[in-house]
Amino acid sequence: MQGQIDQRLLNDFQRDFPLCSTPYLAIASLLDSAEHSVLEQLTQLTQEGKISRIGPVFAPRRVGASTLAAMSVPPEQLTDVANLVSRFSAVNHNYARTHRYNLWFVVTANSEEALSNTLSEIELAAALPLLNLPLEEAFHIDLGFCLSGKKPKHQTTQAPLPRDLSLLSPLTETDRHLIAALQNGLPLTNKPFEALAAIAKLTEQKVLMRIQTWLADGTIKRFGVIVHHHELGYRANAMLVHDIPDHQISEIGRALADEPSVTLCYQRPRRLPDWQHNLFCMIHGRCQDEVQATIKDIRQRHGLTHCHHEVLFSTTRYKQNGARYV
Repeated sequence: MQGQIDQRLLNDFQRDFPLCSTPYLAIASLLDSAEHSVLEQLTQLTQEGKISRIGPVFAPRRVGASTLAAMSVPPEQLTDVANLVSRFSAVNHNYARTHRYNLWFVVTANSEEALSNTLSEIELAAALPLLNLPLEEAFHIDLGFCLSGKKPKHQTTQAPLPRDLSLLSPLTETDRHLIAALQNGLPLTNKPFEALAAIAKLTEQKVLMRIQTWLADGTIKRFGVIVHHHELGYRANAMLVHDIPDHQISEIGRALADEPSVTLCYQRPRRLPDWQHNLFCMIHGRCQDEVQATIKDIRQRHGLTHCHHEVLFSTTRYKQNGARYV
């Protein structure tokens, strides 16, 4: 019984998390459990590293700026450079991967200018050039991960956003206070939105209304439990990259995004001559052989065997946090 409830807490509430004054009581009712038991189990799962946080996944470039960056680091320097990169608070994901470009990290900031400055600081500190690969089109990027293998995946296609963030509706100072409060995740207390409201200097009702508005307009891709794949037994993950003709990339990207095994799918720019790929997918599995078999199957079924591709397996996870925009 305990294991079944843990599984449901990890899987069922990645989306459709109750947006009400007492969400954990609402979850307990759905699970035929008690509120204190749900809070204890969520606390335990968080301490075990299975849950990263409970909260929003913001759409890229809706509330700030972000990019994927890569470096080619001499192997003997990899750990030192990775640790140096991880010390930047703007870096939220940082992985070693099997490729000449062997260090990959995500950087977020509250503006394009701040992002550019951080990238320059990282290059200067590491004394190495980096590839800057900003998002161009997102096909599936809500970080959801179905553990049951039965539910259909929620496809969350996002149209290309303007490169100039000033063309988007600006965030108010109140919005920024709320985002800052949300970045660390929802507190595991009886009235978590009330606690957030106190931090953001808002009423609980306004916090709930703002989150619902952001979900409705796509600023938040989903709100709920965010899991760590590795701690749940999915210990192999690979970044599958393809060189897709520009006129086909949206069609192929949407098709791959609908694959249950693809957890992220997006378009990023080529950086010729160093980097020729423009379509990125993340695929997780319990072992490398499983991931390789999945990749072979996907490429065959979608007619991609003629497209140049590479598979970059993750070898070391140096940092994995939620994005920090404020």
